[in-house]
Amino acid sequence: MIGRSTTIKNVSSQRSGTDHQLPQPIRGIDGATDPGPRNVALDQQNPDTLAPPATDAGTIPNLKFSFSMAHNRLQQGGWARQVTVRELPVATTLAGVNMRLKPGAVRELHWHKEAEWAYMLAGRARVSAIDQAGHNFLDDVGVGDLWNFPAGLPHSIQALEEGCEFLLVFDDGDFSEDSTFLLTDWLAHTPRSILARNFGVSEDDFADLPTKDLEHIRYIFPLPVPGPLNRDRVNDPNNTEGQLNLTYRLLDQEPIQATGGRVRIVDSKNFPAASTIAAALVEVDPGAMRELHWHPNNDEWQYYIEGRGRMTVFASEGKARTFNYQAGDVGYVPFAMGHYIENSGDTPLRFLEMFKSARFADISLNQWLALTPPELVQAHLNLNQNVLHALSKQKKIIVR
Repeated sequence: MIGRSTTIKNVSSQRSGTDHQLPQPIRGIDGATDPGPRNVALDQQNPDTLAPPATDAGTIPNLKFSFSMAHNRLQQGGWARQVTVRELPVATTLAGVNMRLKPGAVRELHWHKEAEWAYMLAGRARVSAIDQAGHNFLDDVGVGDLWNFPAGLPHSIQALEEGCEFLLVFDDGDFSEDSTFLLTDWLAHTPRSILARNFGVSEDDFADLPTKDLEHIRYIFPLPVPGPLNRDRVNDPNNTEGQLNLTYRLLDQEPIQATGGRVRIVDSKNFPAASTIAAALVEVDPGAMRELHWHPNNDEWQYYIEGRGRMTVFASEGKARTFNYQAGDVGYVPFAMGHYIENSGDTPLRFLEMFKSARFADISLNQWLALTPPELVQAHLNLNQNVLHALSKQKKIIVR
């Protein structure tokens, strides 16, 4: 009875809002306690939704979805989950897949209608592909490395000895990981007589093709860990090795240093294979923020890798809304909407900004005002000389 009484007391305390550790929908003299029922864990992760800043106003669509809320597809070789327009309806330009492969496991040979851009989160993998000219490609990738498979090119991903986890980004928000073109699926739905004629062998040679329950025996399936990279290479009959380059070592790139962090930008200028997706890896130190800015080329799709962040999005017409993000969350900013991203924790904040575009582009509020006649700026905002003198003609990118 003592245990049951204690439980009842704790529940009563939560419902009455008397536990001061619980976040409450209160801002100054506005709002009131929430006696429940309530999801305390979600309220703790989203304090600026529970008690928005006074500057938030109007209605803006939801701009956050966590991979932790996405359906997970479990296979013998690992798992995969996706955030698309079905999970985050505002995200029409890009979609993302978070995938894990056990050591040796393979994401089977396949291709897509969409381009596939990827960032390695943990471990290492071997990727392979060919193009329409018969150029083949094979490389090993590790943490911080990228690959990009243009739309229609067949490819595979196989984990090395430590296994791997990665983020895949596709240049269509309506993408579905369940609708890719799978090698096994195609052959299972092609008459054996046609296969025999195509490959110049007998129908009996295809007696052992997997034809049933392909979703559970392939897609992501276990294999032994592959040997050395050079041993796996297949000679190109045209002797054109190196003409197809589909990987990029992002962490080897010298970052742009700012007072509050650093940025690495990758687009078609330094990674020509990625002609439809541009990105920036942003690291914001504690106490700093990604400056007030917007993007003039397309919507922004975000993936949070580490730390905690706060973003307020300005949508014009007096509308603004603030969201909180943690590792594993997807954020989104519709085209041309002004925003900032603040490190709201005490550890570094790391996230990816991605765009359906060949080039990365942003416009800094600070730089815009600094490069505008000061009398015009002052007439708009009634700024004093301290602010006018502090304006920077160079982008700050990240500020303390």
